[in-house]
Amino acid sequence: MRAVIQRVSEARVRVHEKEIGGIGIGYLILLGIEEADGEDDVEWLANKVVALRVFSDEEGLMNRSITDVDGQVLVVSQFTLHAKYKKGNRPSFIRAAKPLHAIPVYESFCDQLERLLNKPTQRGEFGADMDVHLVNDGPVTLVIDTKNKE
Repeated sequence: MRAVIQRVSEARVRVHEKEIGGIGIGYLILLGIEEADGEDDVEWLANKVVALRVFSDEEGLMNRSITDVDGQVLVVSQFTLHAKYKKGNRPSFIRAAKPLHAIPVYESFCDQLERLLNKPTQRGEFGADMDVHLVNDGPVTLVIDTKNKE
């Protein structure tokens, strides 16, 4: 799994001009899933997201986690995170998982975040053409890949 985690002061996602999810302070997570991803990846990434300390404390240092600031999470599926682009100019998405595998992994990740945070996880619509709006706070953007844990 590959995740782009953006610390936001607000974010929302729309499908066909209808808002389907939105948050205030927290994380917008763009999540890419490949065929090799499974429950071990889900658990590791969800725990890492909740434990990250990228929110500022009273001294302006990044020492607080999302639970410390009572933040929210919006997760948007993004198969393009697994693009191969070394040959030619048109990316290949062959590494991205097909919906039959990706949807349950995506839902499991969102459910795991809900359990860890003890609050609903806002979600995009898997496979839809979405408009994502955000105010990146900082900006703070992290890229995490479960296949590169070190």
